[in-house]
Amino acid sequence: MATLSDPIKLFIVQALACYDTPSQVAAAVKEQFEVEITRMQVSTYDFGKPTCRGISKKLQAVFEATREKFLADVSAIPIAQQAYRLRVLQRTLTKVEGQGNTAMVSQLLEQAAKESGGVFTNKTKLEHSGSVATPELKLVLHGTAPPPPAN
Repeated sequence: MATLSDPIKLFIVQALACYDTPSQVAAAVKEQFEVEITRMQVSTYDFGKPTCRGISKKLQAVFEATREKFLADVSAIPIAQQAYRLRVLQRTLTKVEGQGNTAMVSQLLEQAAKESGGVFTNKTKLEHSGSVATPELKLVLHGTAPPPPAN
């Protein structure tokens, strides 16, 4: 098991707080810090799992703060934004169109239309035609009965 420096531990804790898997974190540590670690070693820093033991309270506080911020701010994730999704669809459409893949072009156009039309939102658009009938209110004064309806 490799001995980890504080910056590496902090990196691991923050990545796990953002729901990266131990495999993804181990690969990222190797790429970023050129240190090879195992998935098991990474999982010892995941405060959401019982395998986490003997880790400092400071790292636990960082984990909890990072997780809270991650869950509260979806806008930081590009794919959550409609403009980003449409941009990716446009790049893909341009590439596929150049390859002559008409079936994929049709699927991408349909996807973009759904995206632009609000199909993937939880907003409901209500429309009605004609007038809205409201019941007439009958006024009863001091215990007197209202007149019978005229036929």
